[in-house]
Amino acid sequence: MSSNPTTRRVGFVSLGCPKATVDSEHILTQLRAEGYAISPSYDEADLVVINTCGFIDDAVEESLDAIGEALNENGKVIVTGCLGAKGDIVESKYPNVLAVTGPHATHEVMDAIHAHLPPEHDPFIDLVPPQGIRLTPKHYAYLKISEGCNHRCTFCIIPDLRGDLVSRPVDEVLTEAERLVESGVKELLVISQDTSAYGVDRKYKTEFWNGMPVKTRMTEMCEALSTLGVWVRLHYVYPYPHVDEVIPMMAENRILPYLDIPFQHASPRILKAMKRPASSENTLQRIQSWRAACPELTLRSTFIVGFPGETEEDFTELLDFLDEAQLDRVGCFAYSAVEGAKANELPKPVDEDAKQERLQRFMEKQAAISAQRLQRKIGTEQIVLVDEVSEAGAVARSTADAPDIDGLVYLEGVTGLSIGDFVNVHIDQTDDYDMWASMIED
Repeated sequence: MSSNPTTRRVGFVSLGCPKATVDSEHILTQLRAEGYAISPSYDEADLVVINTCGFIDDAVEESLDAIGEALNENGKVIVTGCLGAKGDIVESKYPNVLAVTGPHATHEVMDAIHAHLPPEHDPFIDLVPPQGIRLTPKHYAYLKISEGCNHRCTFCIIPDLRGDLVSRPVDEVLTEAERLVESGVKELLVISQDTSAYGVDRKYKTEFWNGMPVKTRMTEMCEALSTLGVWVRLHYVYPYPHVDEVIPMMAENRILPYLDIPFQHASPRILKAMKRPASSENTLQRIQSWRAACPELTLRSTFIVGFPGETEEDFTELLDFLDEAQLDRVGCFAYSAVEGAKANELPKPVDEDAKQERLQRFMEKQAAISAQRLQRKIGTEQIVLVDEVSEAGAVARSTADAPDIDGLVYLEGVTGLSIGDFVNVHIDQTDDYDMWASMIED
C-alpha cells in the first residue's frame, strides 16, 4: 500500500498487554481509514503515538523511556494508554508532549492527531481491509470482548485505569471474529480483564448474528465462535461456576482445551487479603472435575509471591497447591507495590530478598512439574500451528501453547511449510517448556 510524498505519516509504538495491543490496532485502523500512512521510523514520521503500560513499576519505566526516546528522535509525541490514566506522571516528566490520554481512547487520540497533523484523505489510495490494521501476524488475532473490570483486587489498579466492566455486544464481537477468519486468521485469542464476567453488565442481552439469537454471555459466545472453524483460545477466565459449561466444548474439540485462569495464590488468608473473586471455590476439586471431563485440558495460571502479610506457612501452602494441581503452564511475579494499589496499605510487607527467594523456589518447583507434564506427550501425535519458517526448519505451537507466553514446538530440518499451516506431528523430545517434533507423513 503506497502513499504519495504529501501523505501525513504517523509513527506508532505499542507497549503492554494484549488488551493494549487491541487498542493500538483500533487506532491504527482509524489512522489508515483517514488516509494517514504508518511510518516505520522516527525520522520519516510527522509525529509519534505511544501506547503505554502503567501497571507495574518496570512497565512504567519502559513507557517513560519510550516517550523520552521518541521525543529525542522525533520531537512530536502523543501519549495514550494506561500510564496516561495515572495522574500527571507523563506531563510532569515530559511537559512538551503534544497530548496525553488514558486507555481505550481511539477518539481522543484521533482528535489530538487531527489537531497537530490534519489528515489528507484520498479514498482511491487509502483503503483499509475489513479486518482493520493489526499488529499480530496474519494467522492469529486477539479478540477483545470487553473493557474494564468490576472487581477491586487489592494489588490491581486496572479499574482505576480502564474503568468498570463494559462488554461489547455479542453480535459485534462475532462479526469481528468472522471478518478476521475471512482474512486468513487461524486462531482467535479471546481476551478481556475478566472473560467469565462477559455480558453481566448487559444483563446477558440477546443479540442477533447471521439471523441467529445469541446471548451476550461467555458460553453462548463460545458456542458461536466454535462454528468458525478456527482455534479459539480463552484467556483471563475467573473460575466462576459457569466455566464448567465450556469444558464439554473443549472435550469435543470445538474450542481449544485451554484455560488461562489467574489463581494468584492458594492460601485462603492471602486470597482474602487480595480480595480475589471466586476465592472461596474449591479450586482443586474443580480442576479434578475439569480434567475428568476433558483429559487433554491445558491449565495456565499466574501467581504472586511476597504479597504483604504472606508468611512462610502461606507460601508453603502455595507450593503444596502446585504439587496437587499439577498446572501445565505457570507464570509468577514477586509482589510489586504499584502506586495506588490498596495492598500497599496492608501491614507486614515482605522483605525484597524474601520475595526473590520465594520466587526462585516457586519457579524451580513449577519447572519440574511442567517438565514432567510435557514428558507425557513424548510419543503422541499433535496438531500444531506454524508460526515461523526458515531454512533450518519451522517453529510451531500446539493447542497447549498461547503465543508469546507458553512453549514452542520445534520442527528441525522440516521444509515446505508456510506460516499459518496446521500440521500433524509426532512429539520426539521435550524439556521444561518446549517440544521437538517430526512430521507425520500423510
